[in-house]
Amino acid sequence: MTTENFVNSQILVDTEWLNDHIDDPSIRIVDCDMFDSYSRAHIRGAVGIKVHHYIKHPLYPDDSKAYPWVAEPEVVKELFESMGIGDNTTVVTYDSGGSLWASRFWWVLNYYGHTNAKVLDGGWKKWFDEGRPVSIDPPVPIEVTFTPSSDDTLICTLDQAVSKIDDSDVVFLDVRSDGEWDGTNSRGNSRSGRVPGSVHLEWLNFITDDKYHTIKSPSELRNMLEAVGVTPEKEVITY
Repeated sequence: MTTENFVNSQILVDTEWLNDHIDDPSIRIVDCDMFDSYSRAHIRGAVGIKVHHYIKHPLYPDDSKAYPWVAEPEVVKELFESMGIGDNTTVVTYDSGGSLWASRFWWVLNYYGHTNAKVLDGGWKKWFDEGRPVSIDPPVPIEVTFTPSSDDTLICTLDQAVSKIDDSDVVFLDVRSDGEWDGTNSRGNSRSGRVPGSVHLEWLNFITDDKYHTIKSPSELRNMLEAVGVTPEKEVITY
């Protein structure tokens, strides 16, 4: 596996690893692109997402009481079980956009206590170009139980963030676009700008500048992060 040099090498898998494990019944592959893309073609055995691919609360932002960051436990439980994701399932996520949506799905799984999750490095484009198995058919439904158990340590609330702005042991890492960082692109919000004292590395800097958008090497990532002050001894808050 080409991802073995990473500290947490179990998070990323390459196409060779997935190809070797594609028929493992304990694995559920999740296509995180929009559902119409999934319907046209997908990795063989993958399941698509019929709801919003960011897995946000279905009423957000229309309902002020809705979870702003992720769907509620009952919503996630029903969704994951319908997708064949149970407590003992190894989940492999992928997309065709630099793993942005796949990583979001991976994070939601981790937030709800399911740490046995991986992201396919290179995603759909690399898999397809290598001529690996694809299909237009949905997987066979399976009966599973998913037990959500939220890990609030993965969330920084607004109050927590405000309290840490002047903390020298904390780094706020802004991974939004350059335009959002410098205020030239408000994306329709009433206010633009950034967290005071934050540092900036647009998320695209973490993936290769080719059509596969694989995650850069550990040394490249380390050098980039250290250059802006993101080091292992710091608490890092991303947004």
